[in-house]
Amino acid sequence: MQEKDIEIALQRICLQIFEKNSEPEKIAVVGIHTCGVHLGRQLHGMLSEQLDVEVAFGSLDINLYRDDWSLMSQNPVVKTTDIPFDVDNAAIILVDDVIFSGRTIRAAMEALFDFGRPANLQLAALIDRGGRELPIQPDYVGLTIDVQSDERINVLVNDKGVCSEVVIES
Repeated sequence: MQEKDIEIALQRICLQIFEKNSEPEKIAVVGIHTCGVHLGRQLHGMLSEQLDVEVAFGSLDINLYRDDWSLMSQNPVVKTTDIPFDVDNAAIILVDDVIFSGRTIRAAMEALFDFGRPANLQLAALIDRGGRELPIQPDYVGLTIDVQSDERINVLVNDKGVCSEVVIES
């Protein structure tokens, strides 16, 4: 996927969100660090423009909520969580770049519930690569790809903070 393909996928996701949510003033977009925040900002801008309402936006760090953080690093890098709106009764759109095992989303849900009780949670992922370990499915997907278990999908961000390319590495 190139930048134009990513933009088209996000526009399609935006339209699906609009169709599913009858109260646009309740929608809030939360990007999961790191690339989910960039995608979330892009989606937030599109939604705010199309709905003609300022959609709330926040970012979420889930490192300390992961069940495997001690396996990843003895000293996890904690990023900023910024939820500057009331989570209670909001229609939260969690945004991540790639959904794989489902563990990141599980951790994000747990972290988000520390801020309140949303009316509902919806998941938007740019790429669904399959291979779930947990029964978590995205509501909105830009592209579904079958890749080998040893391959990695990277979403690259340009110097303007815009997701510009998706690459698969072995």
